Amino acid sequence: MEFTDRILKCNDCGAEFIFTAGEQLFFHDKQFKNDPKHCKQCKAKRVRGGPRVRPETRTTCSECGSETTVPFKPTQGRPVLCRSCFQKQQGTPIPAPQAAKAQQAALESAEVAEAEPIPEPS
Repeated sequence: MEFTDRILKCNDCGAEFIFTAGEQLFFHDKQFKNDPKHCKQCKAKRVRGGPRVRPETRTTCSECGSETTVPFKPTQGRPVLCRSCFQKQQGTPIPAPQAAKAQQAALESAEVAEAEPIPEPS
């Protein structure tokens, strides 16, 4: 089987790179079914463990209709939820603002004070 160099586009950076005939022969010998998706530089970054950048997509929440961003590309036919609607659906509490946390801490310390009576001086 004869292979010729092909130009492919990197999924990470969008740059074009050459998939050489030798690389194609290697892929064929190893019985790899898919062409490479990343250029050599992006593949090296992945191997080194560089930070992975997720693409943010602007969309509308299917539940409440508010504008939101999600870390994936939505597919048709599947609902997309904003953070608060997603957390409601999952049944996890929504993180409270700092003021509410401080108020909760004050209530808890008051409950402890009521539970442990302070000895009176003699």
